[in-house]
This record gives sequence, C-alpha cells and structure tokens, in this order.
Amino acid sequence: MKLAIDPYMFRTTSLQELPGLVADLGYQYIELSPRHDFIPFFLHPRIDTAGIQSFKKALSAADVEISSVLPLFRWSGPDEDEREAAVRYWKRSIQITAELGCNVMNSEFNGRPEKSSLSETMFWRSLEELLPIFEREGVELRLEPHPDDFIEDGKLAVDLIRGINSPLVSFLYCAPHTFHQGGDIRGIMEYAGELMTHLHVADSYDFRASSGLRYIINPPGSTARIHQHLDIGQGEINWDEFFSTLGLLRFDGIMTVCVFAWEDRARESSVFMREEIERRISAWSHLN
Repeated sequence: MKLAIDPYMFRTTSLQELPGLVADLGYQYIELSPRHDFIPFFLHPRIDTAGIQSFKKALSAADVEISSVLPLFRWSGPDEDEREAAVRYWKRSIQITAELGCNVMNSEFNGRPEKSSLSETMFWRSLEELLPIFEREGVELRLEPHPDDFIEDGKLAVDLIRGINSPLVSFLYCAPHTFHQGGDIRGIMEYAGELMTHLHVADSYDFRASSGLRYIINPPGSTARIHQHLDIGQGEINWDEFFSTLGLLRFDGIMTVCVFAWEDRARESSVFMREEIERRISAWSHLN
C-alpha cells in the first residue's frame, strides 16, 4: 500500500522544493493536485518539458515518488465549449503524468447536479475520446463522486464506473465526502469491492445531523453543499469502521491524506495524519 499526501496546504512551495518538504514530513508519495505552476483548476497545464525534468530530479534527490496526479476539468460540461477544452487539457495532463513516470491519475466527474442527464451524456462523450489515450499510455484512472456533482451517491458512482467496463478505471472512496455519498462506509466499500483502489483520508462533520441543522445556511433552502477536510478525530466519520472494513477487504492501493483545513498548522497536521494512519493500519494482517 502507498501512503501519500496531497500537499495542497503547501502549494506555495515550489515544485523543486516540494519533494524535500514531503520527505521531511515522513511521506514517500505525493498525490499532486491542482496548483498554478503545474495543472491549475479547470485550465490548461502550465508545466513544460524542462519543468517536468527539473521536478523529476528533485523527486529523485528526495527519494519521493508521485503516486498519482489529480487534475480537475469540466469534462462533463454541461457547456460544450468547456467540455471540448477540458478534453484537450486532459490529453496534455495524461502526457505529463506519463513523462513523470506515474501511471495513476484520479479525478471527479465534474458535471452539474441540476443537469445530471446532460452532464452524464457529456461525460461519456469525453471518455470515448480519452479512454484510448489512457490505454495507449498505460495510465490508470480513479474516479470519485463529489458533493455538487451530477453523481454524489457512492453506490451509484460505483455502478457508473462498472459501466465503463475498463480494467484501467476504478473507484476512489473519499472519506470526507462520506455523508454526501450516503453515509454508509462499509456498505459502499463492500459494494465496490476490488473496484476500490484509492482512498482520500480526512474527517468531516455530518451535515445531515440534528435535523439538518448541524449547519445553518442562508438563504433557507440553499442547494449549497458543505463539508470539511479535517484531521482524523476532528469530525464525525466512524474511523473504526473505516479502517476495519479496509482491513477485511485487504485494501492494498493508494491512501492519500487530504487535509485542507489547517494551513496555519500544516506540518503538524500532516505528521499527525501519517502517524495516526500508520498506527491504525498496523493491525492489518495482510500488510504484515
């Protein structure tokens, strides 16, 4: 199993300095999420060949690897111009990932819940063009449902991914999205089975709790989604169930720490998360 960190809280650190920082935190793997000098949110990648080579040298010097690359593009529209642009951005991002020597990418469906049917139509249109490129480059794709996307429920996302019917495409369970996925940790994980190859680990509160009044959003009836990416133990996710289910399923994929809430104590948070996860997975017999 690979224990990685999404270094978004350290995104102002240069790519050349980032591997050393990650190594100092005790991690060997990076899940590289959007940043302005690499692959920005919803825009064409910025890094060039020289930048890739410089980053690879820094990774090698720190003995750190890229476990996965996480781009976010509007490949499910619903605007067709944005969808076509997103496909172009995806193509360059796949190339960058391969040049980095990484064979895993993960992302979201990135459509709109109020236009779910149209978004899914556009998702399939994009995938038909991109899947042959993933296959040619030997790059795997892990997908997750996300709050305020055209698919938010965990089991429905598993169904859609099964429908892709490709050995390169699998399911990512994002713990801080648990309550938007239906709240059934064990049920979703068991339903996905071997299709679940990737995890995001951070805590969150249950927005459904206290008669839906855990959070009060104005104006009343707002469709805004709310969740957090906190340290383990700061929210309401059942971590005993989370880790025990993974142990029973003999999970051996990528587990990524993705806390975003604590830029003022980013180092402390990152070290705590690594140590807490290492403590909990030490009980897994299949890793010993």
